[in-house]
Amino acid sequence: MALSVVAIKAAEIRGKAYKLSDRDGLYLLVTPSGGRYWRMNYRHYGKQKTLAFGVWPDTGLAEARAECDAARKVLARGEDPAERIKLDRVAATVAASNSFETVADEWLSKVEKEGRSPVTMKKLRWLLGFIYASIGKRPIAAISAQELLLMLRKMEGNARYETAKRLRSTCSQVFRYAIATARAERDVAADLRGALIAPKPAHRAAVTTPKAAGELLRAIDGFQGQPNTLAALRLLPHVFVRPGELRFAEWQDFDLQRAIWTIPPHKTKMRRAHAIPLSRQALAILASIEHDADYSSYLFPSLRSVRKPMSENTINAALRRMGYAQDEMTGHGFRAMAATLLNEMGLWHPDAVERQLAHCDNNAVRRAYTRGEYWDERVRMMQHWSDHLDFLRHRAKVLSRNFGQAAESRT
Repeated sequence: MALSVVAIKAAEIRGKAYKLSDRDGLYLLVTPSGGRYWRMNYRHYGKQKTLAFGVWPDTGLAEARAECDAARKVLARGEDPAERIKLDRVAATVAASNSFETVADEWLSKVEKEGRSPVTMKKLRWLLGFIYASIGKRPIAAISAQELLLMLRKMEGNARYETAKRLRSTCSQVFRYAIATARAERDVAADLRGALIAPKPAHRAAVTTPKAAGELLRAIDGFQGQPNTLAALRLLPHVFVRPGELRFAEWQDFDLQRAIWTIPPHKTKMRRAHAIPLSRQALAILASIEHDADYSSYLFPSLRSVRKPMSENTINAALRRMGYAQDEMTGHGFRAMAATLLNEMGLWHPDAVERQLAHCDNNAVRRAYTRGEYWDERVRMMQHWSDHLDFLRHRAKVLSRNFGQAAESRT
């Protein structure tokens, strides 16, 4: 006779364990201590075996019968249910160890060893952190494109279109790494190309007219703040490097005798050394900075710790104090200012300007061919650029093309 919930609850406790049979080998083992354990007896290749399905009432009667039915289906295929359960547990353990977060952490470690900058690593971890809570613990091979899309749609719902786009691209790299390491078969993030809202490209705020550039330079001269911050603000227009490259500048990177600043690969975005010719004005600004190598190796050390560079917000915060809003000028905007005005002069080869901006040519052959070109032109260009900045600062008229050519001939 099959068991019922009433019969299970009414089962008395005896001096030794006994069975309450249900069907198909399923029974409830009642122990002297009052425990009630689901068991199933079966035979496989003539050998008597027993399966355990949990403890009542945590495992109810219907659940225990479902487990029994599943085990009998395995038996019908000629397999041993006990061995199948072991294999399923192993598979579950392997899948858990191959979660999206685990694989992503491995990939992050790999690309960091390959030379990605600290800033890039920080951004990658920040991006992946958005979905760790939702799918981080899920086996990476079990994640579907729809599941990932749902997470990205939530981000788009908060109007974070660019972040969602970058996160999809980053997830795609994680999935491709999982494929390469035999833990996934498909890059489901690639299936989402075209599914997300394409954000309108946002250009960094920058001053790009001669008149506005002159006003900005005069505002910098009038800045009332930390001397090191003022020196950084004065130097940045002359070298127009990325703000992070300026922050991490160390005295050992400068050859003042040869008037060259060489930024080592690990400090550049493209992971390639970048040499900057230093104009007379740039050298004068460097000479105005108090240099004590025993105090700090950085040109612009943090006010809180001489072992660290100035904060990444220092330049932008100074610009805000000077009255420039976030949509008017940023630390990165000095690059756009230089690129725009230098190209408008019509004096310099566009590739020389691009080289000075440390932009990498996408064509590997062309990049190899032009690696050593334009240096002499860049030296002349950087001195002319500093002279041009001085001209603008003193409220002069905008340089004409003829004036620029004359200035070049004097350098």
